[in-house]
Amino acid sequence: MKDMLTIVVRLTISCLLAASVMGVCFIFTSNAKKHNEHVKEQQVMYELLGYKNGAKIPESLALHEVYRYVISSSEKQSIGYLVPKASGKEAGYDFVNIDLNGALLENKAVALSETEVLETETRNKAVQQAVGAGYTANFADRIIIVTDNGKRIAYLIGGKFQGFKTFVNVMLAVDPNFSLLGMEILEHEEDPGLGAEIEQDYFKNQFKGKPFEALKTINVVKAPIPDDYLKALTGKLSEADILKFREQYKDKDIYALTGATISSKAVSNGVKGIVLKFAYRINVLDKVLREQQLAVSF
Repeated sequence: MKDMLTIVVRLTISCLLAASVMGVCFIFTSNAKKHNEHVKEQQVMYELLGYKNGAKIPESLALHEVYRYVISSSEKQSIGYLVPKASGKEAGYDFVNIDLNGALLENKAVALSETEVLETETRNKAVQQAVGAGYTANFADRIIIVTDNGKRIAYLIGGKFQGFKTFVNVMLAVDPNFSLLGMEILEHEEDPGLGAEIEQDYFKNQFKGKPFEALKTINVVKAPIPDDYLKALTGKLSEADILKFREQYKDKDIYALTGATISSKAVSNGVKGIVLKFAYRINVLDKVLREQQLAVSF
C-alpha cells in the first residue's frame, strides 16, 4: 500500500512538472507566433506603401490604428470607433459612438496604452465598459491611417470576401482620394493554376492606380492581357513605361484570369465593396471629429 502511494505521489509530481513545462513552452511559442505575425503584417503594410527591398522608412511616417465596433441593444444599433488621441498630456483613446444617420451619440475617453490596445481581450473589455450595460460591442474591423509629418498620405484597409471556394483575405492601400495604391492577397484557397493566380503580380497590379471613380464600376473582361501591358504588370519595363501603361489602363476593367473568371470577379467585386464602404465610413467619422473638434493623432 505504501509503495502504491509513493508511485501515485511521484506520478502526480511528474505530471505537474510536465504540465508546467508545457505551459511555459506554450506561452513562449504563442508570444513568438504573435510577434512573427505582427512583423509579417508590418512588412506587407510598408510594401504596399512603396517601401520594398529594405527601403528606409522615414521617421516622419506614422501608422494610426482605428478600431470599428458594431454597438447593439434590443432597440437600436450604432457604430463605434476607438480612435487615438493627439499626442500630449492626454494621450490615450476616445470611443466615438455614431448613429446610423451619422450623428454623434456619445464620446468617451478610454484609458488604454498603445501596447494594451493591441491585446484583443483587453481592448474589447475596455470598449464594452465604454458602451455600458444593455449594449453589446462587437469588433468589426481595423483601419490604419498613414501620416507623414502629420499629413494623411494613405489608408491601409483589411477585408474578406467570398471567393470561388472560400473566403479571400486581402489588405488594400488607398490614397486620401481613395485611389488604389496597391493590394496584397493575404490568404485564399482558390484552385492552384486557376483561381490561385489572383496572388500573381500580373493580376494584382491591374488594380494599382485605379481611381475611386473607376473602382465604383469596376468589372472584369474575358480577353488576353495585351503583351506590353503584361510586361508592365510584371515589372519587365522601365518605371517610366510602367507608369505610362498604368495611366493608360487606369479607367479600364480588369482582365480576368484564364479559366478563373469567377475568382477574378470575386476579387474585383470584393475590392470595390471594401473601398466604397470604407470611403463612406471614414467620411462620416471625419465629419463627426470636425464637428466635435476632437483632437486625434491623425
